[in-house]
Amino acid sequence: MTPYLQQRSLYPPQISNPPPDNLALVVGVPAFDEPGLLESLQCLYECVIPEGVAVEVIVVVNEPEDASDEVVARNLEIFSQARNWAASHRRPGLQFFILHHALPVRHAGVGLARKIAMDEACWRLEQAGRPEGFIACFDADSRCDANYFQALVHHFRNHPECPAASIYFEHPLMGSDHPPEVYTAILSYELHLRYYIQAQRWAGFPHAFHTVGSSMAVRCSAYQKQGGMNKRKAGEDFYFIHKFTLLPGFANITDTRAIPSPRPSHRVPFGTGRAITEIMENGGRYPTYPPQSFIELKGFLGQLPNLYEKERGWKSLPLSFVLKEFLTEQGFDGKLSEMLQHTASYETFRSRFFRWFNAFMVMKYLHFSRSKGRADVLTSFAARWLLNELGQLPEKEDDYSLLCRYRGIDLNGLLF
Repeated sequence: MTPYLQQRSLYPPQISNPPPDNLALVVGVPAFDEPGLLESLQCLYECVIPEGVAVEVIVVVNEPEDASDEVVARNLEIFSQARNWAASHRRPGLQFFILHHALPVRHAGVGLARKIAMDEACWRLEQAGRPEGFIACFDADSRCDANYFQALVHHFRNHPECPAASIYFEHPLMGSDHPPEVYTAILSYELHLRYYIQAQRWAGFPHAFHTVGSSMAVRCSAYQKQGGMNKRKAGEDFYFIHKFTLLPGFANITDTRAIPSPRPSHRVPFGTGRAITEIMENGGRYPTYPPQSFIELKGFLGQLPNLYEKERGWKSLPLSFVLKEFLTEQGFDGKLSEMLQHTASYETFRSRFFRWFNAFMVMKYLHFSRSKGRADVLTSFAARWLLNELGQLPEKEDDYSLLCRYRGIDLNGLLF
C-alpha cells in the first residue's frame, strides 16, 4: 500500500478480481443519471487493444445521498444494466467494472466520482505492480476514436518523463442526436475554448493547455505524488490538470480524439453543459475575453527580463493601469521581492514566476480586467482577431472555418 492510498484514498479496494500482470491503462468514468452510458461503454469496447497489454474501465454510477426517489431509481436501473452489459462484454485484454456510490451531500459531484474511479485505478495498477501505468478520464456521454487505447499507451510508454497529458478533443458539430441549435451552440463554445488557449500562448503564457474532464490522462505514480483528484462539484478538471502543467514533460496527445457530448445541462454551475444552455438562451452566441486583455497580458509577460533586473521597480514598466492595479491587489511587490531573493538565474526566476502567475492567476486577471471595463466580445470577433495576429486567418471567416483552423493549430501547431 502506498502512502497516498493509505492516507488519501476514501475506500479500500472495491474490485475483488485480481488485476492482470500486464495492466497498463485504466479508464475512469463517472456516471450520474446517465441514460446513454451503454453507448459510451460500447465505444470503448470497440477500441483496439494494444498488443501485450491489458486495459480496464471503471464506471462509478453515483448520486447524492439526498437524491430524489426518481433519480435513485433511474441510477439503480442504469447500474443494473451496465453490470449485465459488462458481464457479456469481456474481451481478451479488456474488462469493465461497474461500481455504485451514494455520495455525501456536501461533496457529491463529478469531482468526487472521478476521485473514486481514479483511486480505484491506482489500487489496480499498484496491485499489478504497475505504478508507472496510466489513468484516463472519460465521461459517460462521450465517444472516442478506435485508436484511443493505443494512442494513450503509445504516448506514455514512449515518453517516460511525461506525468500527465491533455488529450485532443472535438465536439460533434452535426448529427441527429441533438437539435440543430445544440450543434450551433457547441461550435461557438468550442471556438471560445480554443481561442482562449491560443490567446494565452500568443501572450507568452507557457502553461496554456485544455482542461476538459473527458480528455485527460495521468501516470499513476504522478497522480499519487500530486495528491490525486479533488472533490469539486465542477471545474475539477481545471484544478486537477493544472497541478501537472507546471511539471516537466506535460504534453498534448494529438493522435487520437475524445469526443465529448455537446448536450445542454443544468447539473453543474459551469462547464460545457451549462455553457450550451446559456448560449441557447442567448440566441446562439457566446461572449469571450476581449483581445485587449490579452494584448495587455502580452505586454506584461514580455517584461519578464526587465522584472529580473533588481534595480528597476516593476511599477516603472510600461504596463496598463488595469494590470498595475491587478498586480497591486495580488501583492506583487512582496511576491516579486521573494522571487528575486531566491533565484540566481533568469531561468530560475522565470520558472518561479510562472508557478505564481499560473493558469488560475491568468483567469483571475481576465475577470478583473472585465470588471475594469474590458468587456467581453463575441467569440467570432475575438477568434478572427487572433488568427489574423497569427497570420492564420482562413479564406472563409465563418465560425465553422475559424474553428477548423483552430483545430488544425491545436493538432499541428502554427501552419506557416
